Parts: sequence; C-alpha cells; structure tokens
Amino acid sequence: LESRSLAALQRQDPYINNIVDVASQVALYTYNNRANEWEKTEVEGTLFIYTRLASPRHGFTIMNRLSMENLTEPITKDLDFQLQDPFLLYRNARCKQEDTLKDTCLLH
Repeated sequence: LESRSLAALQRQDPYINNIVDVASQVALYTYNNRANEWEKTEVEGTLFIYTRLASPRHGFTIMNRLSMENLTEPITKDLDFQLQDPFLLYRNARCKQEDTLKDTCLLH
C-alpha cells in the first residue's frame, strides 16, 4: 500500500522520495475572521507527510476524496504549526502576508 501511495504522490511531485507519516482521514477547515468561525472546505482525505530530494525538503499532501484537487503544502520556516489535540492548526506564508479573511487552516 505504501509503495502505491508513494507512486501516486510522485506523479504529483517526482521529487518526493519517502513517506514519513500518514493519517488516514483528515478534513481541512479554514478560519473566517469576519464570521469568527471555522468553515469546512472541499478538502478531505488521507494526509501524507513526506521528504523530498529537492528544496523544500519536506511537505504534506491531502489526497482529496471529494475532488481531483489535492492540497499540497511545503514545510518551510514560514509554516507555523500548533497542535491542539485532536486538531492541527497551521498558517502558511501566504496567509501571513495577505490581509485575508481566511488565514488559518485546521486539520481534523
């Protein structure tokens, strides 16, 4: 199963060389500052954390079961994480630089 998953990830990014960890079911939510609430997105599926042969050396992807669009994030110094079990919150550089209404993501 892991070799098939790695092959699927490598079709998306040929530099991925190793799956570090897997969560079989996650859902992505974004925080809407104006409404002061979490909103479920159309991203839900298996989370893969992996290493890459090129920079950035680490990343994660949610293989989306709800559509053909997967969520992929490079793991860099600009990505902030906060664990609030059972949730993992993260904020990427794009969110920090823009005055955006949806600036934090939640994986559950």
